[in-house]
Amino acid sequence: MTELNNHNTPPLTLNGKITIITGGASGIGEATARLFARHGATVVIADIQDVQGRLVADSIGSSRCTYFHCDISDEQQVISAVNFTVKSHGRLDVIFCNAGIVSTSKQTVLDLDLNQLDALYNVNARGTAACVKHAARAMVERRVRGSIICTASVAASRGACVRTDYVMTKHAVLGLVRSASKQLGVYGIRVNSVSPSAVVTPLSRRSPAAAKKTMELYEALSSLKGKELCVEDVAEAVVFLASDGSGFITGHDLAVDGGLTKLPDVEDMVMYNC
Repeated sequence: MTELNNHNTPPLTLNGKITIITGGASGIGEATARLFARHGATVVIADIQDVQGRLVADSIGSSRCTYFHCDISDEQQVISAVNFTVKSHGRLDVIFCNAGIVSTSKQTVLDLDLNQLDALYNVNARGTAACVKHAARAMVERRVRGSIICTASVAASRGACVRTDYVMTKHAVLGLVRSASKQLGVYGIRVNSVSPSAVVTPLSRRSPAAAKKTMELYEALSSLKGKELCVEDVAEAVVFLASDGSGFITGHDLAVDGGLTKLPDVEDMVMYNC
């Protein structure tokens, strides 16, 4: 009997791939860093959580992972992180643009705090754009057919009753992914995003009551029953988009939401993803 898929389907492996994960010190980023390393990638964690970032890198192992301080809202720091990676490892194959922050208040349109909007935009939208820009430049310069993945959100394709600033920034990320995928395809660079629904992270645990309420609401509205979304689920989706197994996928927003039917209209939306 002929063995199926013996030479036709590329494996879901990251062996030899040089990667950057922004926001890799905790939450989705940490889970992805660990999974990338287990799949054979070399990982640079770019984050502002220095102590936690170094702990994660050390636990993964110096042969697989290093930490580099990077505030993505500062373009020069993004440039430095990319340059460090290329100088240390010769190229950049994959970047997971995951760093982001959430709203600290309800932020409806009628009482929108524009200073707070600016703060979120500088990280979630502008910072992510800087990461995509400079990662892509490094890939183009070295003729690397790379993969760029951004963390969007279920909020990136829907409206919401609150957290208007956060929703706006995630819509911007999705627009960036769709535009960059069209512009970078000529270089063989793929650009995609993942859009998680409510997921438990260290940031969300700061408000346990609101987190519990939100998770219950999302579970009720999801088609998939009997499972709660965790950071490892999102990390698995990112590995797929980073690997050659998704080699003909670009400009795609991969929903990791359990078949969410609609965005809940609640005030305590603190956990879209982070």
